[in-house]
Amino acid sequence: MVIEPDASRLLTEISRFLAKKNIPAFIVGGFVRDMLLGRATADIDIAVAADALEVAREVAAALDGSYVQLDDVNKVGRVVLPDKKWQVDFTTLKGDIRQDLSRRDFTIDAMAIGLDKSLKTVINVSHIIDPFDGRADLHRRLIRAVDDTVFEADAVRLIRAVRLAAELGFSIDNATETLISNNSHLVIGVAGERLREELLRLLALPGAGQRLFYLDRLGLLTALVPELTRAKGVDQPRVHVWDVFDHSLQTVSAVEFVLREAAWEFAGEDIISLVPWSDRLSRHFDREISRGSTGRTMLKLAALLHDVAKPQTRTMDDGRARFLGHPEEGAAIAAAIMERLRFSNREIQLVELLIKYHLRPTQMSNEVLPTKRAIYRFFRDTGEAGIDLLFLCLADHLATRAASLDPLQWQEHTRMTEYVLATHFEEETLSAPPKIIDGHDVMKNLGLSPGPVIGELLEALREARAAGEVTNRTQALKYLKRLYRERAKNI
Repeated sequence: MVIEPDASRLLTEISRFLAKKNIPAFIVGGFVRDMLLGRATADIDIAVAADALEVAREVAAALDGSYVQLDDVNKVGRVVLPDKKWQVDFTTLKGDIRQDLSRRDFTIDAMAIGLDKSLKTVINVSHIIDPFDGRADLHRRLIRAVDDTVFEADAVRLIRAVRLAAELGFSIDNATETLISNNSHLVIGVAGERLREELLRLLALPGAGQRLFYLDRLGLLTALVPELTRAKGVDQPRVHVWDVFDHSLQTVSAVEFVLREAAWEFAGEDIISLVPWSDRLSRHFDREISRGSTGRTMLKLAALLHDVAKPQTRTMDDGRARFLGHPEEGAAIAAAIMERLRFSNREIQLVELLIKYHLRPTQMSNEVLPTKRAIYRFFRDTGEAGIDLLFLCLADHLATRAASLDPLQWQEHTRMTEYVLATHFEEETLSAPPKIIDGHDVMKNLGLSPGPVIGELLEALREARAAGEVTNRTQALKYLKRLYRERAKNI
């Protein structure tokens, strides 16, 4: 078993520091598992026979790192190294090492190595403490609970089991699946921050859409987001293949498809080849939104929740279901869900925009390409979410029709998307046009006093310039005078 040289040097420093204080210590959990799998990892877990919070503070000071208190009750402290490459979590041993491992979640994480045995880059596997046959389960590619009480002890492990299986490409054994289903209701008692972290890590993985179906089969998805329960069995207009619930989950898979993350069983190369893509778009979706989240993960979350308000807004009109106001109401419901799960304000605001305006791209034009004025208004109103919305709308289109997709309608939709993106990027690459008129000019030439109308006129002017209707100061003044006269007539 090989340890990365940088990790070996770090562990040597920590081992020497703890040896001077005569503190027994063990490398535990995921780091041991990943070494056996040959996976790179930047996280190290060390269990110490001492107050882990105090140890973490002292190690952080000795290595010029920063200290973070993770859990005062269970004595968990984190050290983040100066280069930010490594983070080391210290926990306090509960009994001896075998007793400590018996309190962990899954057998593949219930292995340990004495810290003093890690001072070389190659470790003898005979030094691994493995009381629950974790190495055998690694070989079988199996997630298995250490005992029947692991989820009662910490219910976040319910979500973690699915996330870990997805990350490693493992299966959850049958007895553990049953245990998860029987304890799924315990998720409600987990702190929002911890649920957010597990959900984001799951959404970051390709194939997350199908994993959401798996979460639902285990009873976890609606325990995590009870607001989705009402969507089950809610029929939609004939053009839709699935009910609201299944459509929402399939939209996540369709998002992954249009973002080139994963294949989708209902569409192939002929469909994805029409979707615009570039390095610039890839970088846009890779952008960090908040700690642990990117544009990709937030788009998947918005896809999951985009129709969350359809059940309560459903009405029947001549035998056809309608969902008037569901984007606006859905945005508010999504915000409440995300606040409960302790998402950041920026994450919440982005998802709110995506849900509120998820129908907007198809409303920019009617059978023809949108005007520059319509494109300007779209990005003015949606800001950072504009590009994301275009791709959410594509995914929504796919998840509505699936295998019954009309090729001509899809071609028109992707052509519109490509045109809107090209127009937007062209405007962005041009240097900002010089200001031809400011608020003082408006007041002087129109004889107005300061007030909201000045800002409204200037915004109308910016829109006209974006549409190419105004290019110089003379035209701008004529445009504003005409606009103000028309406005005065209508008051």
